[in-house]
Amino acid sequence: MQNLRNYYEILGVTKKASSEDIKRAYRSLARRYHPDRNPGNKIAEEKFKDINEAYEVLSDATKRLEYDQVNQIRGRKTNNKYNPFDPFSRSSPPPRSQTATTTERPRVRVETQNYRPGTTRRERIVSRPPGRDIEAKLTLPLSKAYKGGRERIRLEDGRSLEVDMPPAMFNGQRIRLRGQGLDGGDLYLKITVARHPFFDVQGNDIYCTVPITPIEAVLGGAIEVPTIDGLVKMTLPSGVRSGQRLRLANKGYPDRNGDRGDQLVEISILTPKEITEEEKILYEKIQEIETFKPRQNLIKSL
Repeated sequence: MQNLRNYYEILGVTKKASSEDIKRAYRSLARRYHPDRNPGNKIAEEKFKDINEAYEVLSDATKRLEYDQVNQIRGRKTNNKYNPFDPFSRSSPPPRSQTATTTERPRVRVETQNYRPGTTRRERIVSRPPGRDIEAKLTLPLSKAYKGGRERIRLEDGRSLEVDMPPAMFNGQRIRLRGQGLDGGDLYLKITVARHPFFDVQGNDIYCTVPITPIEAVLGGAIEVPTIDGLVKMTLPSGVRSGQRLRLANKGYPDRNGDRGDQLVEISILTPKEITEEEKILYEKIQEIETFKPRQNLIKSL
């Protein structure tokens, strides 16, 4: 047994790290190596996949316990024999938990010995190993899951395949690759869409939070908002409140029929920590003539 991946090292945490420590480390690394921030950078793309693979195991209490137990057992081994019950070895054949034999295809070949007229024809039936279907997990960033396109994948048996992925993939989807299993069987890719640092996909709707200035909140107007299709202009109503949600119709995630949900934009009003002298003078002038009294009713009720 060798090449057991150190998921703690990948996330930069210790084995005693809490679930919150692991989550914080994952979010920080995911933002740094996200493909949207590193377009065309294959090293960052591979790093992003490794981060998601490590988080998938360490964020699940059961999987983490199994991983720690296997890691402890492997630490006591002195040989490199393959352990069929080790689900975390990247160099070993696919483990049972990730390999699903759904269909067997027995293949039979008939060998005929040299035949001469007047003699008895003798035939020998030679059976080949049946084809087996296998399953592999593939984690994709949201942008790749949405747009689809060509993707290079690495399998546990060492093979590397280029696959034309369909658009609008979703969590739990299984993609069939004919003839890429064992002995001519099929390979099923189980899709996991990685968490996005900005977008939160819930069903077919996408949620996000967009910060605005106090002046934008008072006056309203057009602002640019990120969507999975790129930047779009959204009109803020004057007097918009912090926490208020605005809807961008048909900017959500497509369902299996191609129909899209909406994008819900939650407004967050942020105040500047530092301002210039000129800005301070203008704010003071506004304060002098301002008629809005948000605490007026509170004072009257005392």
